[in-house]
Amino acid sequence: MESTIDIQGVEKIYRGKTHALRGVDLRIAPGEVFGLLGPNGAGKSTLVKILMTVIRPTKCAGTMLGQPIGSKSTLARVGYLPEHHKFPGYLKGAQVLDFFGAMSGVPRAQRKRKAAELLELVDMSAWANTRIGKYSKGMRQRVGLAQALMNNPQLVVLDEPTDGVDPVGRRDIRNILLRLKDEGRTVFLNSHLLSELEMVCDRVAIMVKGKVTRQGTIDELTEDTRRYIITLHQPSDLAESGRLVGQALSIEGVQTEDTTGSITIPLSDPAKIQGAIDRLRAGGQTIRSIQPSRASLEDLFMSAVAAEGDATPGASKPHKGGER
Repeated sequence: MESTIDIQGVEKIYRGKTHALRGVDLRIAPGEVFGLLGPNGAGKSTLVKILMTVIRPTKCAGTMLGQPIGSKSTLARVGYLPEHHKFPGYLKGAQVLDFFGAMSGVPRAQRKRKAAELLELVDMSAWANTRIGKYSKGMRQRVGLAQALMNNPQLVVLDEPTDGVDPVGRRDIRNILLRLKDEGRTVFLNSHLLSELEMVCDRVAIMVKGKVTRQGTIDELTEDTRRYIITLHQPSDLAESGRLVGQALSIEGVQTEDTTGSITIPLSDPAKIQGAIDRLRAGGQTIRSIQPSRASLEDLFMSAVAAEGDATPGASKPHKGGER
């Protein structure tokens, strides 16, 4: 199956020899929600702007929707919400959608109906005839998402779509993204909110210093970090129990934590954990809980940044939730 986005070796060097992108490779499959994350200054928005032909790459090979990157005809099938977008404050919500629909070639007869449907989708119908200048930032984001869908796009590119949106709004936007996926559309999502990406994305890419350092599903990226945590009820001689568990399973790296009375076992196969359970019970221990564990998206991100020794000015840890 042909990828929706398939790019290789994308580079961008600004004046002064500032390397914003250093050979980015990225592949996004049709019908998936793909998340791009990285610290400030990593090059995420630069990459998005290259795909949308807002800026020119120094070097770029690949395709988007089956056409070479930069093909203007391709953009008619793409919906785009830029970061820090600004709509004219004198326009009303419905007028913004009508304007962008016209810019995208949507026939006049369809624009009014489409605008009404999308305003309802983003829960902004009641504000359709209110000027944008009176909207909150979160309301402008909702309308921004609606305008990105006016041309019935096959690919939706969203740059920080939940920036400034309250928790209810973020939940609504997540539901919309999942609906787009169910409709067979591809969503390319650039966000600082790691909890948002973890909940909706099929795959993610981590970008640091202009390079994609890791790419894959959350399960693939966390495979080596999977653990089982067994918590004991009133444990006695916890360290000895941990040693016996490691011996029974023929593995190293079993850890114990006195304050919680827990034993952490570096295995992902639940069938193999049964041996640990049998050994603990045979030793007279009472098991209170058994919990699978893995690294979070935040853990993966921080690990990738540390591995690259990121010292990008202004670089910051993305938010697990809330507003930037």
